[in-house]
Amino acid sequence: ALEEAALPEEVNNQAQRELRRLERMPEGGPESGMVRTYLEWLSELPWKVADEKLIDIAEARRVLDEDHHDLEKIKRRIIEFLAVRKLNPDGRGPILCFVGPPGVGKTSLGQSIARAIGRPFVRVSLGGVHDESEIRGHRRTYIGSMPGNIIQGVRRAGSRSCVMMLDEIDKLGAGGFQGDPASALLEVLDPEQNATFRDAY
Repeated sequence: ALEEAALPEEVNNQAQRELRRLERMPEGGPESGMVRTYLEWLSELPWKVADEKLIDIAEARRVLDEDHHDLEKIKRRIIEFLAVRKLNPDGRGPILCFVGPPGVGKTSLGQSIARAIGRPFVRVSLGGVHDESEIRGHRRTYIGSMPGNIIQGVRRAGSRSCVMMLDEIDKLGAGGFQGDPASALLEVLDPEQNATFRDAY
């Protein structure tokens, strides 16, 4: 499974090291279960870079018009965003921010964008999240530790070039002794930093 996942070299070295540890452990030990889960996560993440379809601006416009009546200003801004993406596909992926009251179509606009450019859509709800580990992931030393919502979303989408919507970002819980989730999101949302985002798990 690890060979088929086409892991980057650094990740592959780590995976092989963990695999050798697993081979030396007794079956059924608590540590072996943790290592097995970790290796399953590594093998199931979409590491491969898929061939991306060229963005068709006319088709994107048609999909947006089909899914949403009016909202002309917003649809024009999305088309501009996609046109820049088409001209410079290797540029850092900027982030669109939709603001408005509930029920005006923010989430469905995200789904339309995904449909317009032929990519999988995944929604990550951040309402009530008050622990930065839910974004950055838990360290593996804890029982029942898991990756954060970002990595879980990528795995659910099954593609590393998905459209990910971080929903209800204004409803983030206040930071406490578990750290501040809003500060953890800076690393996810800043185009200068997010290329090197690393999940603690």
